[in-house]
Amino acid sequence: MEKIKSFIKLFFDKTFLKFVLVGVVNTLFGTAVMFGFYNLLHLSYWISSAANYFFGSILSYFLNKHFTFKNTEKGAGTVVRFVINISLCYLIAYGAARPLVRLVLSGASVTARDNIAMLVGMGLFVVLNYIGQRFFAFAEKRTEGKEN
Repeated sequence: MEKIKSFIKLFFDKTFLKFVLVGVVNTLFGTAVMFGFYNLLHLSYWISSAANYFFGSILSYFLNKHFTFKNTEKGAGTVVRFVINISLCYLIAYGAARPLVRLVLSGASVTARDNIAMLVGMGLFVVLNYIGQRFFAFAEKRTEGKEN
């Protein structure tokens, strides 16, 4: 039981709440960018949705690096790890969600299964992304004699 409490305490702390807050801000920002590009600038669906992902990822990087995880590392290392993390989380989450939902909801329509798979993928992405950002992308490097 103590190990379960330690696990919960490790993941669900002040940092997790900050990550969720950044996610809400990032979602609002990305949505505004996407609909602004589409409706105000009259750009295509693909350019507008790609702009959401592109600009949202940039905002997410800076907010999570400085506000959520308080990472002070200099250089391109955190950017590279962030991009790797986002890419792997996307591929794993959405790659697993679709076949899982198709298996579980085999009698449902393709549209219903795909919509539910996207929701499941979003949930998996958030969990994997949090773990990846906290323990990989923005994990401070430990040096001998330095405690983090």
